[in-house]
Order: sequence, then structure tokens, then C-alpha cells
Amino acid sequence: MSEKKIFKKCSMCSAEWDTRESFLKDSSLKINGYGADFKILKRSLFYFTHLKEGCYSTLVIKAEEFLDLFSGEQYTEQRAGKEECPLYCLDERQLSRCDALCECAFNREIIHIIKNNFRNCNN
Repeated sequence: MSEKKIFKKCSMCSAEWDTRESFLKDSSLKINGYGADFKILKRSLFYFTHLKEGCYSTLVIKAEEFLDLFSGEQYTEQRAGKEECPLYCLDERQLSRCDALCECAFNREIIHIIKNNFRNCNN
């Protein structure tokens, strides 16, 4: 018997989201953090809070789950910490776009795509 494949399960309340789309459209979720992995950017982490009464758990998802949402230019040079870098990637609560021509900037664009195209992040 095969196991049911799900996109994400809340470790606190056991809520399940079968697909990434159902997860992103769930109004009880809010993206509220980003943890950069400067060595392997697709392993960076997105943090979501489950705003369900009695839960309020943080769900963590690797950036690689969202890479296909971004179709823009990806820079190849890491500019983190350089003069034009605003250091957003060092503050996990900072979700603003980054204008630095840095390889890290595309994950911040994915955050922007999630916040502007899916209901959960407009909370």
C-alpha cells in the first residue's frame, strides 16, 4: 500500500496540504522569514507561520520547492556583504526585494512573487 504524497504537514496540528498551490493559497499561512544558505542557495529556507487558532507553528520549506516560480535573470556572482548589499539576507525577518546584482537576489524575488500572487501572504 503506497503512502499518500503531500506537499507539507504541520508538525503541531497535523494539518496537511496536498499541493504547493493549496499551501500557498491557504489564508491561514503567512510567509514571515527567509534564511539564506550562501553555499547552496536552493537549500535556503522560507519560514511560514500557521495562523490557525491553537497552532501558530512555524513551517519551514526549502527554497528549491519554489524555484520554478521565478523566471527572471539569475546573477552568478555573490555580492553579499559588498558595498551595494543592503544585508537583507542576514536578517531572516527582512523580506524586501534586493536591488544588488547578486546571485542571492532571486530568492528574494520568489518571496515577492509569493507575497503578491498568493492570498496567504497578504495578511
